Amino acid sequence: MQTTNHLLMVRPIRFAFNEETAGNNAFQQRCDNDEAALAVQQQAVEEFDGYVELLRSANVTIDVLQDMPEPFTPDSIFPNNCFSTHCDNIEQTGEKIRTLVFYPMFAQNRRWERDKLRTLLDKMAFDRVVDLTSWEKEGKYLEGTGSLILDREHRMAYACLSPRTSPEVVQAWAEALGYDYFLFDSVDEQGTPVYHTNVVMNVGTRIAFVCMESIVDEHQRETLRALLEEHGKIVVDLTFEQMSRFAGNMLEVRDDQGKKLLVMSTTACDSLTPEQKALIQEDNMRIVAAHIPAIETAGGGSARCMIAEIF
Repeated sequence: MQTTNHLLMVRPIRFAFNEETAGNNAFQQRCDNDEAALAVQQQAVEEFDGYVELLRSANVTIDVLQDMPEPFTPDSIFPNNCFSTHCDNIEQTGEKIRTLVFYPMFAQNRRWERDKLRTLLDKMAFDRVVDLTSWEKEGKYLEGTGSLILDREHRMAYACLSPRTSPEVVQAWAEALGYDYFLFDSVDEQGTPVYHTNVVMNVGTRIAFVCMESIVDEHQRETLRALLEEHGKIVVDLTFEQMSRFAGNMLEVRDDQGKKLLVMSTTACDSLTPEQKALIQEDNMRIVAAHIPAIETAGGGSARCMIAEIF
């Protein structure tokens, strides 16, 4: 199953520009002074609450966890990097196996986020846990569904390489989960490597949005397009400008009636062309757009980063 109607979100308490991740996240913007930083912190809470209300009004199940002030975890609002969940059928018996994966994180204060989540997630009824965190000792990382874009139905993962996405860990993950994968390189308009794949692309049930012009290598670009089309996806090209406005950072989910929703920010939605919006509508998807400018600006992540899928 590609999508779920059950999401987990973490309500921030000390949201802030993260100095430990800024070196390789060009989407983050530092506040000018302490007063501005405090205002962003307060605005982030308001934006988060509005986002939760928006999703619940769209009949999506949301589990909200309240972050704690200590240890200081400025990026706790982005839980999808710390863990992922999976539900797979065993062909021989028809049973479902629920898997929980913990990921190796680049920044120390993001590892503290994972520790906070681990206590709760360990209490859920998962059949197995895949813990990849030992790769941190080797300086190799894989930041969940920030690093990995999953075509769950075809067991295919896509990842752009960066300091936060190491090929060795992708291989270990794929072997543990039984996936194939494709690795590529992606840069922004200034030629800076993109820190997370979920800024570059999104894969839904039928449509894949990809900033193809960010993939400089022509062979990689054409191979990615061919793989997506081979798995039945309509590939929609995004521009650098759209990628910078988080149009790649969207996620297809379902409501409690099974109807398809495409979740994104208002920043991303406003960047889409009329033709792109018409294609979404033709696929019987409804756009759900959250207004989260402070979170996007200071955190360097958007609507997709704020939601972790529960399968």
